[in-house]
Amino acid sequence: MPNYQPQYVKQQRLFNQFIENCLHPHAKIFDKEQKIPRDFFYTLAQNGFLGAGIPKQFGGQQWDELTIGIMHESFAKELCSLANILTVLGMVSKSLLQFGSKAQKQIWLPRIASGETLAALALTESNIGSDLEHVETQLLDAGDEFILKGSKKYITLGQIADLFLVLANCQGQLTAVLVEKDTSGLIITPMSNFLGLRSNMLAEIFFDNCRIPKTNLLGSIGIGFNCVIQTALDEGRYTTAYGCVGLGQACLDAALGYTQKRKQFDRRLDEHQLIQKMITEMVVQVKAARELCFYAGELRQQKNPAYIAETLIAKYAASKMAVFVSNHALQIFGAAGFEETYPVERYYRDAKVMEIIEGTSQMHEILISKLCNNK
Repeated sequence: MPNYQPQYVKQQRLFNQFIENCLHPHAKIFDKEQKIPRDFFYTLAQNGFLGAGIPKQFGGQQWDELTIGIMHESFAKELCSLANILTVLGMVSKSLLQFGSKAQKQIWLPRIASGETLAALALTESNIGSDLEHVETQLLDAGDEFILKGSKKYITLGQIADLFLVLANCQGQLTAVLVEKDTSGLIITPMSNFLGLRSNMLAEIFFDNCRIPKTNLLGSIGIGFNCVIQTALDEGRYTTAYGCVGLGQACLDAALGYTQKRKQFDRRLDEHQLIQKMITEMVVQVKAARELCFYAGELRQQKNPAYIAETLIAKYAASKMAVFVSNHALQIFGAAGFEETYPVERYYRDAKVMEIIEGTSQMHEILISKLCNNK
């Protein structure tokens, strides 16, 4: 464990208690049914999780960066889908905090913190994934309002979200706009049966000439890059990195427990040197990833500009670790690992997605290299 101060150790203990009592009994069901009930989000809100990074003046907890990171590690250790949903809510909240008008903050932030409003981030399109600067969804100026035309795909929480933060092209410039679920012309098509993160409630969203009030513009025309790519995605990469640590720890814990019970050739698995090698590799990778996340979190709290590069490094390393460690865990379990009886099959499915969401590993390699070359 990093050298966490006592308040962080205490906070992590409280997170784990909530998760053990309230999430653990339902995690397998949520994954199997590919949804999380709305009532559960109210339970999360009552315990402060939906408003983790939202200032107290708007009904949030105003937790610091390390506390938020530890929260994501704790949730991902039990259910990665829920940790990822919390990531998305944090991304929208962060964008509203930095670029929203006074009215937008007063309206939406308290609702997000209370669970009244579930917010989704609508970035990806059928033809646009990593290349967000060339989104095809159009926001047209129509005098007193905007007209929104286009579609978004693979939107987390899309099936039940009340509010969408949409990245669109307006006059040739990246622009962010808020779209409410009851907007005329907004069509939601649920998506299901994905390899991992099955309870993310993904959807494809269509905007058929949706009329959007100009007061729903986030910031001004052309700040979409700063709002979404530099703010929301940065937040998402940090919390996803910490989530990968939780997933890796879950794999390690499961593997350790299994090797102490399972016998082959009249010896426990943990007495075989090749298994010891695999466990050692898992331990080292999980600990190293956690330290990278901790370092990024400290820099973020200090507002040290170096946090940008360190967050990218943490997410890149932690997502690769999650894939590596989940693969080792499944290998140790053997055929039993493919059974739903054990959670390692879910860990394995969820891990691969971590190398894709909030920026692929390949995009991270490009960005990290550029930042290093510019020093």
